[in-house]
Amino acid sequence: MTQPRTRIQQKNRTVILSAGLDVFSQYGFRGSTLDQIAEAAGLSKPNLLYYFASKELIYTELLSELLSTWLDPLIAMNDAGDPVEEILGYAKRKLSMSRDYPRESRLFANEILQGAPRISASLHGELKDLVAEKAKVIRGWQAHGKIADVDPYHLIFSIWSLTQHYADFDVQVQAVLPVDDAFPGAEAHLEHMLRRTLAV
Repeated sequence: MTQPRTRIQQKNRTVILSAGLDVFSQYGFRGSTLDQIAEAAGLSKPNLLYYFASKELIYTELLSELLSTWLDPLIAMNDAGDPVEEILGYAKRKLSMSRDYPRESRLFANEILQGAPRISASLHGELKDLVAEKAKVIRGWQAHGKIADVDPYHLIFSIWSLTQHYADFDVQVQAVLPVDDAFPGAEAHLEHMLRRTLAV
């Protein structure tokens, strides 16, 4: 029987995972080392290895937690709600995640750019099934004339692109945009664009 973790053990695991998120989101899996993560966590490498025997284990745990978080905004889309407001709500939740979880977004993007070697099964399983389920909901709304006839899959892909860009390309956004906070303008633009796209 596994013993419950002590408060110190749980705290150290949390610190290591946060440090790993910092390092992996900046350098990717291949460019990151345990030494970098230990330094970012303020722990010795032997101490870090007591909790995680490899950087792969840190990375895998981060991805596992992230996938659950990443699916929640789409799961919350309610087929009984107003179609335009439900799709807008999903887009706004995704934009909020880019604002509140930029490291997680970059970690996910890095994994996808590497060919998703550690989450391929989830992409082809859990994510694919969820998107298919919501695409069916969107097609149902279209069949009842509630929103415009746009491809549900490409609509969802567009929402991903329009929201995650602000986290994954934050340096570019900050360099180009003449204001400090991109998100109020991004939300207004997103709403304007989607309302026009979905209008019947």
